[in-house]
Amino acid sequence: MEELTLTTPALLFSAISLIMLAYTNRFLAYASVIRNLHDIYLERKEDSLLRQIKNLKLRLNLTRWMQIFGISSLLFCVLTMLLIYIHQQTIAVWVFGCALILLIVSLLLLIKEIQISAQALQYHIADIEEHLENK
Repeated sequence: MEELTLTTPALLFSAISLIMLAYTNRFLAYASVIRNLHDIYLERKEDSLLRQIKNLKLRLNLTRWMQIFGISSLLFCVLTMLLIYIHQQTIAVWVFGCALILLIVSLLLLIKEIQISAQALQYHIADIEEHLENK
């Protein structure tokens, strides 16, 4: 096996940072939409609004877990670099492997969240199409 160097885990820093920025933007967007839906629900109390809020709550939770796993991956990359620095090569390899697994889990959660988002948009499109057919 080739020796792990400080450069290898450092390569993930920019990728994980960009992913975390995207996750944070999603989180903030969901929070804003939920606040707006909350205000609308207090006025109208429609079941469709409750379904949307429930869907957004699920997506918000998935995004939170995506962030947790992404940050943990970054933390493990930093730990890997520390272990390499103090000449603990074998442990560093295992910790870096864990960092990669955490990043994979984060990305799998992203795929799930995208599927839920797309499904929610399909419901909106179906509602619009139904409304147009009734006219």
